[in-house]
Amino acid sequence: MNVWLAYFSLALAMTIVGAYVGFSKFLLAVFPVFLLAWLRFAIAAVAMAPWLRRPADEAPLDRRTHRLLFLESFFGNFLFSVCMLFGIARSSALAAGVIMAAIPAMVALQSWLLLGERPGWRVTLGIACAIAGIALVALARDADGELASGSLLGSLLLLGAVTCEALYVVIGKKLSAHVGPKRISALINLWGLALVTPFALWQMPGFAWSFVPAQSYVLLAVYALCASVLTVWLWMTGMKHVPASSAGVFTVFLPISAAAFGVQFLGEEFTAAQVAAFALALVGVVLATWRAGASTVP
Repeated sequence: MNVWLAYFSLALAMTIVGAYVGFSKFLLAVFPVFLLAWLRFAIAAVAMAPWLRRPADEAPLDRRTHRLLFLESFFGNFLFSVCMLFGIARSSALAAGVIMAAIPAMVALQSWLLLGERPGWRVTLGIACAIAGIALVALARDADGELASGSLLGSLLLLGAVTCEALYVVIGKKLSAHVGPKRISALINLWGLALVTPFALWQMPGFAWSFVPAQSYVLLAVYALCASVLTVWLWMTGMKHVPASSAGVFTVFLPISAAAFGVQFLGEEFTAAQVAAFALALVGVVLATWRAGASTVP
């Protein structure tokens, strides 16, 4: 694959993820969180059933790969979905966009904490900018004295989603070296379905299916296919040809897309604090992903 096509796949994947972060607010008005996540994974499982077959040129999955698949789904599918859906229900798409702009800095922080990669001063400063941006948007108040982000709990849940998405980037690079993008997408979706099923069964008995408008099911199908099928396949396809440190840069398209969706379709407006927080977060992205040898062509 041409490296520019890989870059395009990564950018498009994160753009779609950002859009469905805002888009999910419409569905959360109809479906409870765990039931919505379960329906997403169930629809995607049917759509990706043919992708479960192992290609002839692919080695059987070993114990380490099975463990990585579980962790990729647990953090990137299950916990990300739960934190993001509960967080966006208590916040705004704009606030979600600002907080999720910290994903590249979070990738750098996790590389330091989990992989022992000592960050340089640029990365350290980038992480500090990201933390400052998150604190600013989480604690800023509007003209009425209310939290502009919606709630502190919503901001903390979105920060949890950022942490999970960063782990998804790191683990996904390890997986893409051994398993094809389509099969990874199908297998981690099945794990997501299994993990959320007990919680969905708890919410199902009290849910009034008869009151769900027909158009909500159409939106649900689009959401499921984009969130669990298209974006995962695009991301894993790009990751197969791009280093994890470079792929982390493309997560910046997620917050930009989420913020744009909130302004365009949800009628949200930037506050001065959110503008400042977004600027801090994007400066953090540049610093955290900058390489001293970036001008050298590999």
